[in-house]
Amino acid sequence: MRSAEQDLAETQREHWQATYDAHPGMYGDQPSAPALYAAEAFRAAGANNLLELGAGHGRDALFFARTGFRVQATDFSPTGLGQLRTSAESAGLAGQVTTSVHDVRTPLPLADESVDGVFAHMLLCMALTTEEIQALVADIRRVLRPGGTLVYTVRNTTDAHYGTGTAHGDDIYERGGFAVHFFPRYLVEALAADWDLAEVHPFTEGDLPRRLWRVTQTLPR
Repeated sequence: MRSAEQDLAETQREHWQATYDAHPGMYGDQPSAPALYAAEAFRAAGANNLLELGAGHGRDALFFARTGFRVQATDFSPTGLGQLRTSAESAGLAGQVTTSVHDVRTPLPLADESVDGVFAHMLLCMALTTEEIQALVADIRRVLRPGGTLVYTVRNTTDAHYGTGTAHGDDIYERGGFAVHFFPRYLVEALAADWDLAEVHPFTEGDLPRRLWRVTQTLPR
């Protein structure tokens, strides 16, 4: 029998597929503000090979590639990644970007200690349970090299949409077809256990505005 979490995950996958189909390149071709920050953080750490989780149609993955990084981009939407590949080929960046359809509820398809940096803009605050988020961060730790950096962003519990819409439990609320896991500060702290937590930076994005944290944490060498 399918669980409520499995049903929600499949509904979200279908919703994102339909959204990318209806709105190709929906986030535009300019990098997000967190990606601009992350590129500097990765460069300062001497990173070359990056993993982006939840890359979508690729505005940030393409930016990283243009900046000189090699990027492995994953998403659970084949449609979004197809748009990314088309854009990479048009920009002459196909050699810098590889794509893989992947659901982060399952182990990452990478070898141990195989990447220098991991970037995830609003991926960890998708419709993932706390247990799934904890498992994902543990797997990120596995694929990062010692000294590697994780930069991620999440909507938090100060956001105006927190506690509104359809409640799915575990601080997950759905509005307009999109489900969000809103992060309390203690979850950020828990996910950074045994890492070096460099920064938890609050920022806003969008028209509401959405309230997010940009988290930077590094594996000890």
